[in-house]
Amino acid sequence: MGAAPSHRALPEPGPRRAAARPRAVVAALTALGSPPDGSGDEQVRSGTLILASVLISLVSFVWVTTYLVYGYPLSAAIPASYQVITVLGLVVLAHNHRFELFRRTQFVVFLVLPALLQASLGGFVASSGMSLWSIFTPLAALALLGTRRSVPWLVVYFTLLVLLAVLDPWLSQHPAELPAGFVTAFFVLNVVGVTLCTYVMLAYFVEQRARAHRALEAEQERSERLLLNVLPEPIAARLKRESGVIAEHYDSVSVLFADLVGFTARSLVMAPRDLVALLDQIFSAFDRVADAEGLEKIKTIGDAYMAAGGLPEPRPGHLEAAARAALAMRAEIADLAQREGHPWLAVRIGIDTGPAVAGVIGRRKFIYDLWGDTVNTASRMESHGLPGQIQVTERVAAALEDSFVLRPRGVVDVKGKGPMRTFLLTGPRMPLPAGAHRAAAGDVSAGSASVDPAAAGVEDLRP
Repeated sequence: MGAAPSHRALPEPGPRRAAARPRAVVAALTALGSPPDGSGDEQVRSGTLILASVLISLVSFVWVTTYLVYGYPLSAAIPASYQVITVLGLVVLAHNHRFELFRRTQFVVFLVLPALLQASLGGFVASSGMSLWSIFTPLAALALLGTRRSVPWLVVYFTLLVLLAVLDPWLSQHPAELPAGFVTAFFVLNVVGVTLCTYVMLAYFVEQRARAHRALEAEQERSERLLLNVLPEPIAARLKRESGVIAEHYDSVSVLFADLVGFTARSLVMAPRDLVALLDQIFSAFDRVADAEGLEKIKTIGDAYMAAGGLPEPRPGHLEAAARAALAMRAEIADLAQREGHPWLAVRIGIDTGPAVAGVIGRRKFIYDLWGDTVNTASRMESHGLPGQIQVTERVAAALEDSFVLRPRGVVDVKGKGPMRTFLLTGPRMPLPAGAHRAAAGDVSAGSASVDPAAAGVEDLRP
């Protein structure tokens, strides 16, 4: 039988592979200057200088070759020494990652060697203005060190230029014997070379800085989203502006607690992944409901969910919004129980309305939370409620009776509160036909929050 055909990955197309090689070389070179744990800014600064140094070393072959051909080995040795210094500097840098030593060495040779080469050729004219290359040092210092720390290098550069100007009459007495056309061409070449190398250095620096800035903006956006998942937007904005305690008193808020019935017992027999997936599905649905009704999700506590209306920005209609949210949450649970095959799944919901205090507590893993009797009562309405029912206080029922159908449950002995008249929210009240009296609409009066439980035949649940 013949050998099985080989399934080796096909090589990348030629142009793409060829373009990838220079990028890989540049990436490898620019990575030499920063330690493995260095910041992105350090990598950009070191990479900028390394890239410029390598580029100038390559350009230096033009001067080394030309001055050797014209019989000036001393002048050729100066750019050749820069190449040697740069290569040795890169080797040492790759070994110890001491970029500061490499940077200072490069800045010095950028300044000194062009001046020495100009002096060896006989001044400004004969060298075609070789000292132009020294301007690279203050420009590189400005990009890498900032304005304040680059000023000394600029002063040294100007001092060197003045010194060369003072010495030029003496240096020009013994100029290098080079053709006039060669001197002019090399002047243009020096201008082009300095401009090109500086441009490449600054272009790399600007591009890498822009890339780092984009990455920082993306990271800030992710952090902002995470913060807004923890805190309401106005509170998050205040927390970023000011330090200290953030606390506000609200005259009227609506607090909703929803708890999954029997979920703790189910958690003992469900696989952990299935348990968390179901909770995520339920609370994600609750989040959508809260967002749709303009409620602020406060927190989840195990398999319980807490939301509030009327904060952090006070607004009218928050109690009606909480009632609609409670009905929608109950419907979501019923739908999920039927759709996903969890017939045991049910929810108890409790609502109360009234004053409360809200604020941010903690310095690590902080949370926006509520305190006050309204919060405690809403929690008791849930914990003393019935599976699949929405239990509310008498003041909630009185406020909602014109818009929602409420059935008196009776008097419940509430832990920490004593006997309380409670009501069950069953649904929105259908609008009556024009001119019709409320009493004509079936048993509407029996559903009114003002009905006395005993008169309605409701059992008094007091012990």
